[in-house]
Amino acid sequence: MTEQQTVVVGYDGSHFAMQALDWAMDECELRELPLTITHAWRWPYGEAPEEAKLHLRKAAEHVLGHGADCARASSSVRDIVTDLYEGSPADRLVQLSSGAALVVVGSRGLGALARSVMGSVAGYAAADSHAPVIIVRGAGPLPAAAEPGPVVLGLGPDTPDEALDFAFGEAALRRLPLMAVHAIRPPALAWGVPMAPVPDLDTVTGAARDRMDERLARWRDRYPEVPAEARAVLATAKEALRAASAEASLLVVGADRARHRGHLGTVVRAMTEHAACPVAVVPADTGARE
Repeated sequence: MTEQQTVVVGYDGSHFAMQALDWAMDECELRELPLTITHAWRWPYGEAPEEAKLHLRKAAEHVLGHGADCARASSSVRDIVTDLYEGSPADRLVQLSSGAALVVVGSRGLGALARSVMGSVAGYAAADSHAPVIIVRGAGPLPAAAEPGPVVLGLGPDTPDEALDFAFGEAALRRLPLMAVHAIRPPALAWGVPMAPVPDLDTVTGAARDRMDERLARWRDRYPEVPAEARAVLATAKEALRAASAEASLLVVGADRARHRGHLGTVVRAMTEHAACPVAVVPADTGARE
């Protein structure tokens, strides 16, 4: 993968943005990269005199400056750049992603209004970003876990190599184990009609783990320091990943190969809204290291 130049974080002064800023600073320290803090603003009331807009811009400058001051005071990141943008925050995150190693955004929770905000900012950025996007979920600042959980990778037939590369890389940086999860939908039973014999579930899960081991082999060789477990689960993909996220430090999912602008696959979208931990959405075109 071509080494990128910065970690980008969206910041609006909220508790959720502070949580994202904490995660972004951590990534910068682990990766030894500079930090770009971006804040977008726009006048929401139609035509107005420039003096009125100037007051709003000044307020936006204050918010952005506060984020930069917090970063300088509480991290060892040496190179911190601020980016003030007039327009859509989602559009700006996508624009900046083309020069980023990573984009970090906050999540506002699980309510209907919150999901609409997610869809317009974090979800849009995750769908269209040129770089991996981490959506830092939760209702407030993340305490440092005494025993952090593994990096969980959602592994299916269409999971791009870039997602495996990112997941193993994060696990190595954070000195955490990796758990790859593959969902196997339980066979449906229909009574009163001729049916093929129900396969032995141990055989099914064993075969799935064998396929997972084959897929993981290259990354296990590349990251020998990362303990990597392959787990096949009898459940839907949403159920399996949601359950695994409950004890994870980070859930990594790959964006669909056949993405349409502004849209995510149903499983990825569900994880950005319902996972119990931060979620990394990795696009298929970021270029996995060979």
